[in-house]
Amino acid sequence: MLKFVRDMVHKGSRLITHPLMGSVKPNETLFRSIIISGGNGLDYESLAIIEKSIAVAEKFIRNNKVPKWGDNVLDDFRFVDLSLFESALNSIEK
Repeated sequence: MLKFVRDMVHKGSRLITHPLMGSVKPNETLFRSIIISGGNGLDYESLAIIEKSIAVAEKFIRNNKVPKWGDNVLDDFRFVDLSLFESALNSIEK
């Protein structure tokens, strides 16, 4: 997912939300919503943020594998991701 977003940034998209927002570590959840927008050319700030986020996520996953969570825990992570997404969306719309 993060590499897909990086590819979109290379194509001109810009990050609207930080890829690692929230307090859930990349190795703890499979859910991570990121808001991007179209753009006109490469946004170097977005590129730097997504590249650093990929490095951090890979480090966490390399050192601490993603556990096999049960359905109840996965539902909790979905809820946290949705809540973060809605909060970010509400901030953008104001």
